[in-house]
Amino acid sequence: MITITEFQKIGVGLSGFGVFFVMFGVLLYFDSVLLAFGNILFLSGLAFIIGFRRTAHFFFQKQKLRGTTFFLGGVALVLLKWPRIGMLVESYGFVVLFKSFFPMAFGFFGTALNIPFLTTMYNKLSGSSSSMV
Repeated sequence: MITITEFQKIGVGLSGFGVFFVMFGVLLYFDSVLLAFGNILFLSGLAFIIGFRRTAHFFFQKQKLRGTTFFLGGVALVLLKWPRIGMLVESYGFVVLFKSFFPMAFGFFGTALNIPFLTTMYNKLSGSSSSMV
């Protein structure tokens, strides 16, 4: 069984509130204060969950430097009160940074929840030929 430390519990809470504030900021027509607060909470929660050194190592790997530049540049644009452009840049950076996790997430949700659309998408992304499309 995996043990979860107190820092990781705090990190999950911070990340959850960060995602909530980002979604709430988008719903309120890209409110820059809520988006900035959500970005800061999400990044600090990520650092609490996986550790500060691992977070820095993840973001500053050579093959992920373009995604990191776009993601942190988008955060900076949101902090500089350009929320729409900042969220577009940040979204592109997020996709580039976390593209290796998407097939695993689609597979998990597709098999755990038995959702046909996600299972088909996982099979296509993973290169499996057992898809019945």
